[in-house]
Amino acid sequence: MALMKQIKFKLIQYAYLVRLHKPIGTVLLLWPTLWALWFASHGQPPLAHVLIFSFGTLLMRSAGCAINDYADRDFDQYVKRTEHRPLTSGKISGKETLLVAGVLAMIAFLLVLPLNLLTIELSFAALFIAILYPFTKRFFSIPQAILGIAFGFGIPMAYAAELNTLPWQAWFMLLGNIFWAIAYDTAYAMVDRDDDLRIGIKTSAITFGKYEVTAIVLCYILFLGIMAFLAILENLNSWFWLGWLTASGCAVYHYTLVKTRDRMKCFKAFNHNNWLGAALFVGVVLAYHMQ
Repeated sequence: MALMKQIKFKLIQYAYLVRLHKPIGTVLLLWPTLWALWFASHGQPPLAHVLIFSFGTLLMRSAGCAINDYADRDFDQYVKRTEHRPLTSGKISGKETLLVAGVLAMIAFLLVLPLNLLTIELSFAALFIAILYPFTKRFFSIPQAILGIAFGFGIPMAYAAELNTLPWQAWFMLLGNIFWAIAYDTAYAMVDRDDDLRIGIKTSAITFGKYEVTAIVLCYILFLGIMAFLAILENLNSWFWLGWLTASGCAVYHYTLVKTRDRMKCFKAFNHNNWLGAALFVGVVLAYHMQ
């Protein structure tokens, strides 16, 4: 009985470690990957590819959370929002954290093996960026840009899986995702700005200073502009533009939240980006389906 209780406790802590209770990170990786799958396949991605990338996104986001907590293990105890995470609070060890990350990354790698060689090769780059990102907060003024690459690397992988090549559109969409990530993660960083300043972590919210809200708005404009340009090239119909306008409305709503600089409203803006990504995806799907 005692052993079962211990196993149950550990499993619960592992679930907290990989943020299964906070799916927002997973969907922020998933939406760009799905946009890319639909764009690259002209609206007809194989079901197997959709499943592989969906499960792979969940696994790699979970592995990334474990890597992030290991990298930040000496900082999280000084941040109110993170001080109770399983690793920093001592509920699990550093070795356990790395083991969880390794197992999840290995399963994700097994998922991409049925895909072409180019996609498999890109998966190694995706893993490298996922490992690199947490450490960039120590030396890079806008680590959110690296987060945008990590969160958006499913885009070139999706194009590679569908086309076995990497057209410029894949990299342009990835650039758009970088701007989107800077926008939503700057709002997120505004929540922890005081703690990050005290412990010496670098974030875009600190780098942009009093212009952080302006930077968020500009990044939304650039992101939505890139997605609009790609849609024009694809000659997508009015269904896409309905989704695009809905996403733009979400961005305006986020501005009304972050301009207050209230911590909870900034956090609300970050979480609401799920709906922005979903609106674009629905618009893309309907545009291809209704052609």
